[in-house]
Amino acid sequence: MTRAARPRIVPVYVVVPPRVLLLDVAGPIEVLRKANMEQADLQYAVRYVSPSLRLCSSIGLDVTGMQPLPETLPDDAVVVISGSADEPLPRLSDVGPVAVEPKDDARLETEIVDWLARSIRPGIRLVTICSGAVLAGRAGLLDGHDCTTHHGTIGKLRDSAPRARVLDNRLFVEDGERLTSAGITAGIDLMLAMVSRDTGHGVALAVARYMVVYMRRGGADPQLSPWLEGRNHIHPVIHRVQDAVAADPSRDWQVATLADLSAMSPRSLSRLFNQQTGLSVTDYVNRMRIALAHDLVAGSRLDMENIAQKAGFSSTRQFRRAWNRLHTLPPAHLRRELDRGDVA
Repeated sequence: MTRAARPRIVPVYVVVPPRVLLLDVAGPIEVLRKANMEQADLQYAVRYVSPSLRLCSSIGLDVTGMQPLPETLPDDAVVVISGSADEPLPRLSDVGPVAVEPKDDARLETEIVDWLARSIRPGIRLVTICSGAVLAGRAGLLDGHDCTTHHGTIGKLRDSAPRARVLDNRLFVEDGERLTSAGITAGIDLMLAMVSRDTGHGVALAVARYMVVYMRRGGADPQLSPWLEGRNHIHPVIHRVQDAVAADPSRDWQVATLADLSAMSPRSLSRLFNQQTGLSVTDYVNRMRIALAHDLVAGSRLDMENIAQKAGFSSTRQFRRAWNRLHTLPPAHLRRELDRGDVA
């Protein structure tokens, strides 16, 4: 009996600050939980850490069970810094609403900043959710990096990290090992992007569908990622077909094969697929193949013949014809532009 390969473990340390926004923790970490369920090759192992083992959250609910900030971090760790609220929700008492006193909040935040400054090193990914970027900025960890935060704390981030390149109006920004997001649900978008890079597009798409959210691109590009085209619907059968194609675009996908997968006739599938996505089945398959080919053009040194084959096209000519329908630059030209850094 062949033993299954052991999964790669990615240690994730969630830094919980005073007045923590619970959505900043629950949303992104739920993405990781579901990603663990969708595949077995890589597993995220999460630990919640804080300078205090008991904190009041943004909604007035106490959070406990955190572990102390560790002395050292593994080389491949991911550190996630949650955002916090300016004022927690008052608690209702017998005499009416009672404001939550900040107590040691400033001291605890300083402890987090000092810990970040001495603990984050090359090889460790730093992820900030919402105003968590301000703590990273105070630690000097965003200096020289593109970054963003919640629109309400953009000014505070600029003051805290004057050498950072703070970008407005972004869902999230990825700059090397620095990943920053706006608030609050944009943290889910950022974590989906990280999962997509770690485990593949198919896993991230399945997680997004489970959470009933739509994956969106970060950066300045307003266009939807080609891997996510035709996904703005909630029909489970069509999503299942799209998941199968996106997970293996190079496969010889015939409408009849996908109809069997969906337990429908080819004619019914074609009609329903077009109604839900605005695309024909064949057009969708070709778009997924071109998305894969684009990744290979940008991220490998394969020649165009090998790229065409790996992307599922029967010939280089067929590949180029499909490519030219979606891109203004030929693939070889695009690669040259990317090599020169002229294309983002």
